[in-house]
Amino acid sequence: MRITVFCLLAAGISEPVLSQDAPRDDEGATVSFVWENDSFAGTDRNYTNGVRLSWLSGTGDTDGVSDLVAQWLGADEYAVVRRGIAFGHSLFSPEDISTDQPLPLQHPYAGWLYLEYTPLIQQADRVDQFTFQIGLIGPSAGGEYAQNEFHAVIGEPEALGWDNQLRDELTLGVAWDRRLRRVADIELGALSVDLTPTVGFSVGTVQTNAKLGAMLRLGNDLQVDYGPPRVRPSLSGANFFNPVDRLSWYAFAGAEGRYVIHNRFLDGSVMLEDDSLLTSNRWVGDVQLGVAVQYRQSQFAFTIVRRTEEWAEQTEPQRFGAVSLSRRF
Repeated sequence: MRITVFCLLAAGISEPVLSQDAPRDDEGATVSFVWENDSFAGTDRNYTNGVRLSWLSGTGDTDGVSDLVAQWLGADEYAVVRRGIAFGHSLFSPEDISTDQPLPLQHPYAGWLYLEYTPLIQQADRVDQFTFQIGLIGPSAGGEYAQNEFHAVIGEPEALGWDNQLRDELTLGVAWDRRLRRVADIELGALSVDLTPTVGFSVGTVQTNAKLGAMLRLGNDLQVDYGPPRVRPSLSGANFFNPVDRLSWYAFAGAEGRYVIHNRFLDGSVMLEDDSLLTSNRWVGDVQLGVAVQYRQSQFAFTIVRRTEEWAEQTEPQRFGAVSLSRRF
């Protein structure tokens, strides 16, 4: 509940103010790789692994869809329009992987493979990002192979229950996220503080939710980005950065509250005739802490996340870590 109240207050700021963060016209494309895994937090259950590789164009490199989205938003003449594509893979497994029997009160086994297209519109003090997603859940997504091969590498036991995983199913989804710079350039000696509120929603066969969140940062050159990239539905940056100095850094803390209408991995399918799996909690919150370092044209970030219980029978909150590496060309 405290997470939700915090997010509502943070994202309640609705009118952006002008700052010195206006988009520049000399930005190159950005390639980012994100790896999330619960082994970073010493656990192995539920959302256990996620990877995402993305490319986001530089300024002036648009197409008909991204230009149309910018016009629909009423973007001004100074807006910068980008387009991006991303490939992702996520894994889910129950807490007990030592049995091949169904575990009806634990998270089901599932692999999810997906492809995303993203128009991104940056204005003086806000970024709007639309995501169109198509994917595949089920054995064809390769979840069993990915988890057990990784366990073999790190010396962990094989997961025995993949015969009980969710069956093959096409997934579709669309999402919108808006990030604001409402509180910025508060000077603390050589450092600065800013607060980046976020609001958004997702609609689709995998995730349907609405969210409010905020990220608080302390460091230098905070105008270089909106926070590090992450795997949806986590609180994420805008997937690009603009280096100002040779070296910069910031520490960050964030919180996000989501009202969950449907979660495919817990509630069952909206497309196939199958039994309901679990009943997802309507309110889910994330709290995260991390640090990001930018050196020349590269950026590295590490994040630790605590996610509240996602269904009634879940015994304790989820914990996992995230590593991201971005390179601007």
